Amino acid sequence: MPLIKQLSPVARKEKRASAISPEQTRPPSLLEKWADFVKLSHTVFALPFALAATVLAARAAHAQLPALEQPARIALERGWPGWKLFGLILLAMVTARTCAMAFNRIVDRKFDALNPRTADRHLPAGTISLSSAWTLCILSGAMFVGTTYAIDMVREANQGRLICLMLSPVTLLFILGYSLTKRFTDFTHVVLGIALAISPVGAWLAVNGSLDFSGPFRYSALIPGLLALIVVLWLIGFDIIYAIQDFEFDRAHKLHSIVVRWGPTNSLNAAFLVHIIMLILLVIFGLLAAFKMAYWIGMVIITACLGLEHWIARKRSLDWVQKAFFNLNAIISLVFMAMVVVEVCIVPRFIAWRLW
Repeated sequence: MPLIKQLSPVARKEKRASAISPEQTRPPSLLEKWADFVKLSHTVFALPFALAATVLAARAAHAQLPALEQPARIALERGWPGWKLFGLILLAMVTARTCAMAFNRIVDRKFDALNPRTADRHLPAGTISLSSAWTLCILSGAMFVGTTYAIDMVREANQGRLICLMLSPVTLLFILGYSLTKRFTDFTHVVLGIALAISPVGAWLAVNGSLDFSGPFRYSALIPGLLALIVVLWLIGFDIIYAIQDFEFDRAHKLHSIVVRWGPTNSLNAAFLVHIIMLILLVIFGLLAAFKMAYWIGMVIITACLGLEHWIARKRSLDWVQKAFFNLNAIISLVFMAMVVVEVCIVPRFIAWRLW
């Protein structure tokens, strides 16, 4: 008996068709089509960790830039880097991810056409041309590089350093290279984790311009380092669960993954283990940052989401796995961002008000 019940391609298509209401049969707009092509909604995975790192980096910058005028110092202390820098960080995240997703769809288009689960994606289905996909990939990559230069120019601690611009090719190497790793390594999930873990480190560099590991933890570059490790473990775990959907297909077409190498049962056990380690690191992170009640309430929610995700992966069908992949992991990343923002931006002001 299979570990996860899998619907046949015909049954899956019939189930999707029966779930569509007449109002949903209208053709998607051009914007909706391109947003779906790059799965813009999946930006919710890495972006909240980057924004959490931005808030923490702004607080650290407050301690490192004593020469700033009082309004700027207060804003940084409260975790706000300013609208201009915040907008550029947001733009860098979106353009980098758009470039990576477009490249992924391009290089995987032949496998997508053969896989019943992905045969209706835009390139195999012919709803988007290959030349248009390449244009989007190149333009978004160029916009990302240009945005990193703009970030270096507006950062308070610039001091003539173009650190974000110089590291932008390395970032592109990781986020684009991931799409090719299933062809030669079982540890493709690790590469994906590293690619997304760049986001909190990049956000920290965007605000502070360097990685200084000295001083107290709350002002140290140990913060983005530990966040990056947490993201890597989180991604490894849920990408293993997601890859179980393609176990038979990947094995038949000699594509690599931990699931193909170890089998679904052992792979799920490995995913559970790395998520346990991730939770331990989140506890350590909260203790070192001296966070209070909001963080620990968020930890309860994150733990429950991970537990539910693993229960679904073991007990339900692959359609449920897809729901778990997006919905639960979106909650995890958004809750983490929310509890960091509350701890850095709101709790200190509340304490100051109570003391006043």
